[in-house]
Formats: sequence, structure tokens, C-alpha cells
Amino acid sequence: MSVSPARYIPAAACAVVLLFAANLFWGSVDIPAASVFDILCGGGEDRPSWSFIVLESRLPQALTALLVGASLAAAGLMLQTVFANPLAGPSILGVEAGASLGVALVMLSLGGTGGLFFGGYLAVVAGAFAGAAVVLGIVIFFSTLVRSNVMLLIIGLMVGYAASSVISLLNFFATAEGVHSYTLWGMGDFSGVSLRQMPFFCAALGAGLLIAALSVKPLDALLLGERYAGNLGVRVRRVRLLLLGSTGILTATVTAFCGPITFLGLAVPHLSRLLTGSARHTTLLPVTLLTGSAAALLCNLISVLPGSTGMIPLNAITPMLGAPVIIYVIVNQRKIQYFN
Repeated sequence: MSVSPARYIPAAACAVVLLFAANLFWGSVDIPAASVFDILCGGGEDRPSWSFIVLESRLPQALTALLVGASLAAAGLMLQTVFANPLAGPSILGVEAGASLGVALVMLSLGGTGGLFFGGYLAVVAGAFAGAAVVLGIVIFFSTLVRSNVMLLIIGLMVGYAASSVISLLNFFATAEGVHSYTLWGMGDFSGVSLRQMPFFCAALGAGLLIAALSVKPLDALLLGERYAGNLGVRVRRVRLLLLGSTGILTATVTAFCGPITFLGLAVPHLSRLLTGSARHTTLLPVTLLTGSAAALLCNLISVLPGSTGMIPLNAITPMLGAPVIIYVIVNQRKIQYFN
């Protein structure tokens, strides 16, 4: 049953705040709530280990989940509108596969070892961005040649398959250590962004989200078809190129720092439509951003359930939440408002 957006947005915002706080107070290490609050207020000098956990682990991890959920959800919403396909998601253009290929080249060719730059974290991030940029460039190039969204969608899928094929070959010839490192990266993790890296992370995602926010009217026009949008004065080719660039920035940044996070970008826009009963982006975009942040924070919270025994990989959690939504969408497509 749909909920009025005027009621849902404050409720979703409260859920995001509560889940964000829960991520700070709950983790694999048991820290009293009073001590967490004291640390957040600038205290905690008597327990430096607790201060490190709260300020250097839980806080950046919660901020990362907040931003990643909103970014992937916005990317999924834009792609589903641009391609007029309810099953389009951030991985559909092959950008995510390109980022994964860049990481595979770093990890598998160096065996998962090396110095800080050439085999360490910086090289992984650089490789992911390079791979994503190459694939995004290919897709944007073909978008200037191909007018059909369906054909462009197929091209993106083929580029993704080609990247996955190269990754399989690299896995076959790589060392056991390299394969292990790459597999761990591919499970997804919100702990890959430190407070020192947060400004760049926020700036990159903020640029992509700003483009999405400025494109709500053209996106609403595209709901009625490209020809109708063109008659309304929308420059369809330019808008499509801009939206592809935005989703590419969002997907590449998230994948570079956190790994390939599945299902959030695909399922959250549908969940937002189900909750609001609306397809207008002026309403749907803010709801989608909040729902994406809440979903990512919830997944991050679930990942620490085992406590001191370890953390559940994110990509073992997101399909459990996202798959039922997608199945419901497939079965009940006629009941969901894709046009309004």
C-alpha cells in the first residue's frame, strides 16, 4: 500500500538517523553506549582503543554506507528511466565490471602483494577508477552513434561480459593469494573509506547526485517517451549523455572504494515506487535517496551480527533484501506506477 510522500520522507529521514546512530553504537566490539557518546563528544582519552574503533572505523563506515546507499539507488533510478527498463541497474552499463577488471589487473597480476602504491590500497582504487573510466568512455562513445536505448543497453551488457571474461582468465593464471584477495574485495565492504579519504569520496558522489537532482524534470519527461520529451524541448541525446556520465561517476566511485555492491541500485527504486505509489522524480528521487541510505545502513548493521567472530560480507546480505523486491516487481509489474 502506498504512503503519501509528505508522510514518508520525514519517517524515512528518522529511520536513516536511527540506523546511523545504531551503526555507531553497535559493532563487533562491545563498547558501552555511554562511552561511545563520550567519544563522539570529544572524550574517551582513557580508552584510546575504543576511540579508534568509534572514530576511525564505525563513523567512516556509517558515513560510507549512508552515501553509497543513496548513490547506488539514484543511479538505478536514473538508468531505469533512461532505458525504460525496470530491471536496469548500476551494473547494467558494464561500468562496475570495468572497475572490477581494473582491480583484478592490480590484484591478480601482482599476486595480491606489493608496496603501498603498486600493490596496495591506492593501486586498487586507481585500478578501479581506470577500468571504470575506460568502460564508461566506450559506452558514451557508442551513445553518440546509437539512438536506440535498447541497443545501447545491449552494448553495455556485452562490454560487461567481455570484462568478466578477462577477469576469469586472470583468475585462472593468478596465484592463490591474488585470487583470495580479489575474492574478498568482490564481497563488498563499507570499511574502505577512511576519514582522510572522505572529502574526495563525498565530492565525487556529490557531483553525481547533483546531476541527478538537476535532471528531475527531464527524467519526468522521459517517462512518457523520448519523442514526447523532445516535443517538450528536452534535448534527449544531451540528457542521456549527462545521465550516463552521472551514473558512471556514482558506480565507479562506489565500486573503487567499496567493491561491487549488488542489488541496492536495482531494488531500492522499485521499493520507493511501491512505498509512494508515484513515478514522478520530483517525488521519487528524494524518497529513493533516503530509502537507499536506510537500506545500506541496515545491511551494514546486519553484517556485524556475528560479533567478535567476524563480519558477514555485504554481498551475502543485499541479495536477501533485494531479491524478494525484484521478484515482487516481476510478478506485479502492472500494479507499479512507472508512469504518473
